[in-house]
Amino acid sequence: MATVKRKSTVPYYACAGVWVLYAALFPLYRPAHFLIVAAVSALVFGALRLFCPDVEEQIVEKPKEEEPTGNEALDAMIRDGGAALAEMRQLNAAISNPRISADIDRLEEVSGKIFAQVRAEPERLPQIRRFLDYYLPTTLKLLRAYERMASQGVSGENIDGTMSRVEGMMGTVVTAFEKQLDALFGAEAMDVSTDITVLESLMRREGLVSDELHDAVTDAASDAPASGAATARLPELKLEP
Repeated sequence: MATVKRKSTVPYYACAGVWVLYAALFPLYRPAHFLIVAAVSALVFGALRLFCPDVEEQIVEKPKEEEPTGNEALDAMIRDGGAALAEMRQLNAAISNPRISADIDRLEEVSGKIFAQVRAEPERLPQIRRFLDYYLPTTLKLLRAYERMASQGVSGENIDGTMSRVEGMMGTVVTAFEKQLDALFGAEAMDVSTDITVLESLMRREGLVSDELHDAVTDAASDAPASGAATARLPELKLEP
């Protein structure tokens, strides 16, 4: 939603009224008459511009329509992902808890990066199927429940207990979303690692690097954590009744 400032229309209507009123009460057929009424209308316009501030209007921005990619599954992801991000923003605006708001900001950021990465590489779409079908909608369900209970303005065992559980779960959700994004780069990380190994081996064979560099690279590679599978295993999210 955007805020647009528009000039007040009161001065313009007032100027028109001056001309109509003058023509009804005084002669208006000589150049001097026109100069008089023009001067009066200018004074009225200037005075009303000082006392009539600009009007601010809230304009709902229409979501940008994405061009079809020709891939139905990818188009569905783009459409559903955009709707999910929009709902996150709406819920974030309605939730006053700063810690939950910060978590939602992070979820929106990471989710947007996930969608952007899959759009750039559609072959990664199967990797986020569970994310799209379960983790993301369940997270939105949790946030909707939290916002609805927070808006009641009362304390109680059910409301306080549920809100507390959602607050405690959000950190886990953020971590899970981050791991899902990281998993999309698993194959690329493996390719880069292979390229580094081959490059280092060729350079060493041709005497372009020393054994000390080879040992350092080998030690660094052995100390680095394994890239793991391309698909992240995320914790189950459940909203208990």
